[in-house]
Amino acid sequence: MIVPEQGEIMKNRFTGNIFELKKITDAPWRRSITGFLFGTTGALIALSPLGKESGAHINPVVTVAFWLVGKLRARYVLGYVIAQLAGAVAGALPLLLWGSAGRSIGFGVTLPGADYGAGWALLGETVTTFVLITGLFFFLGHRQTRPFTPALFPVLYGIMVLLEAPISGTSTNPARSLGPAVISGDWRSWWVYWLGPLLGTLMGIAVVRWTWLQHLEIEVAKFYHFAHDRYSVFR
Repeated sequence: MIVPEQGEIMKNRFTGNIFELKKITDAPWRRSITGFLFGTTGALIALSPLGKESGAHINPVVTVAFWLVGKLRARYVLGYVIAQLAGAVAGALPLLLWGSAGRSIGFGVTLPGADYGAGWALLGETVTTFVLITGLFFFLGHRQTRPFTPALFPVLYGIMVLLEAPISGTSTNPARSLGPAVISGDWRSWWVYWLGPLLGTLMGIAVVRWTWLQHLEIEVAKFYHFAHDRYSVFR
């Protein structure tokens, strides 16, 4: 038997739990958690045996950035980009199993936000990719922070997706945008998700090379397992 006082306590706890659940399901919380998990996936790939061998290059513009600083030869860049784009399309195909639920969100296609045009989305992709590249090279360029480079991704994307996703979707990765575009057939503003990340990468490399950050020394084109380079690809 529940006495009135106990009933009131249980009611308050129930109400409090509902309130906490509502806070988590609010849009900003969802964006932040989604970004954090997205970055965590990248970090785990970098730490994994697969990342040990491949360098965990899952973003074409990151591969291009390493090439621009002389840590990846051109013949490897083309192979990496082809593999990244093919992997993105293959990885998006299972999304078709979502059926009508998947179609209702365009199978995850990245598009400019409803309140923003392609120009704002281009700016958003440029800025977020710039932050990604400069942050990545900042971590890799210091011996003290280099071992913690994978930890950058969850925090960085948790913040960027929270703040920027309503503008462009915070892709920062042409491959990530290509896969859903192919299976959904929705190519609206597709160029934003190529041009923006490329511009952001070029700006990031310019800052790294021609500002006070030029002292940064990128030794290897990897995020972790730095000593492992079985085929002499990453130096």
